[in-house]
Amino acid sequence: MNTELVEAIDMLEREKEISRETLFEAIESSLLIACRNNFGKADNIHITMDRNTCEYEVYAEKTVVESVEDKSLEISLEDAKEINPDAVIGDTVKIDIDSKEFGRIATQNAKNAILQKIREEERNSVFDRFSSLTRDVVTGIVQRVNGRNISINLGKADAILSEKEQVRGEILRPTDRVKVYILDVRNTPKGPRISVSRTHPELVKKLFEAEVAEVRDGTVEIKSISREAGSRTKIAVYSNDPDVDAVGACVGMNGNRVNAVVSELGGEKIDIVNWDENPALFIENALSPSQVISVIVDPDEKTAKVVVPNMQLSLAIGKEGQNARLAARLTGYKIDIKSEDQAKDAPGFRMEDYLTDEYDDEYEEEYEEGGYTEEGEYIEGEGYTEEAGYSEGEYEEEAASEDMSPEQSEGDEEES
Repeated sequence: MNTELVEAIDMLEREKEISRETLFEAIESSLLIACRNNFGKADNIHITMDRNTCEYEVYAEKTVVESVEDKSLEISLEDAKEINPDAVIGDTVKIDIDSKEFGRIATQNAKNAILQKIREEERNSVFDRFSSLTRDVVTGIVQRVNGRNISINLGKADAILSEKEQVRGEILRPTDRVKVYILDVRNTPKGPRISVSRTHPELVKKLFEAEVAEVRDGTVEIKSISREAGSRTKIAVYSNDPDVDAVGACVGMNGNRVNAVVSELGGEKIDIVNWDENPALFIENALSPSQVISVIVDPDEKTAKVVVPNMQLSLAIGKEGQNARLAARLTGYKIDIKSEDQAKDAPGFRMEDYLTDEYDDEYEEEYEEGGYTEEGEYIEGEGYTEEAGYSEGEYEEEAASEDMSPEQSEGDEEES
């Protein structure tokens, strides 16, 4: 048994993830190359190699002729009888070749052929491995900064984190461990080129799958994600099990699950809301943490008109419009947000169109008494008060309960 060769093949198979059969084929091919360099041709040369012991045999098949014209392909009858006494003209005899007699150049070429084959198979192995991980998350180590790009070592290969896939404001230093989302893997002459991202919305989804067992097994589905990397993300979740709270499962006890994802994303804020097949309810949830009075949707135009309390307008819109923008991306609807006062002043506004059921029960009787006309005009002193939505009687009763006159209460309300 060729013990050293067996150990070398075992090591290459383990470390380079190259199959044994591929390595045996590489050795056989290199021996053929060495024979071709040594004898000028190798059309009639054959190699057999035992896959268990790694013992190999190299031999040439030559035709028995009366007069030899090509020594590499033919053999005289006299010489053939020394190998096989029963040989006759036209027979084929097998002549062993000692590979140890090959010259230095032939040996070097054989070695280079084996190394080249190993490199090719290693690249193919890496390509196949990471191709199967496309659209998945892996952990890497920051290797170096190449201009505006960052090289991430993934173990068997390096990936490129381009500038546009980096989170704005996030500083990555060599040796930092980060999770990245594999966007694309391409095979090139220099090896696999792997592109990764830290900004892709699917990165958030995969991180939740890793942290939340209910998401991983399909009990809780992440229906949609909208993200502004490095700042804020909204995700809509739905539970296929009525006994499982989708939002609670993603948040975890004391927020440990969502906090793990937030930590991995460098402190990025994450809003988790319930998905609903009713677009109006879904939009209301998506605008969290703002309260919503009413939502009127147009499914055909994919638009929605939303009314929020006066004091909640800035919260609903968010800083620089971020909350409304993320909610629109999350739901797929173009959302027009107005405060109560803005909605009342809008052309064609009708209070009953905008009141949700919880407001209808409180205001139905008072509205019949007066308040707003069908054209949207406010009638002072009837139905609703413009400030709070109470009838005059209710407003006086509340003021009296606080030991105030209606006039004092109104003054305090205006100051607030």
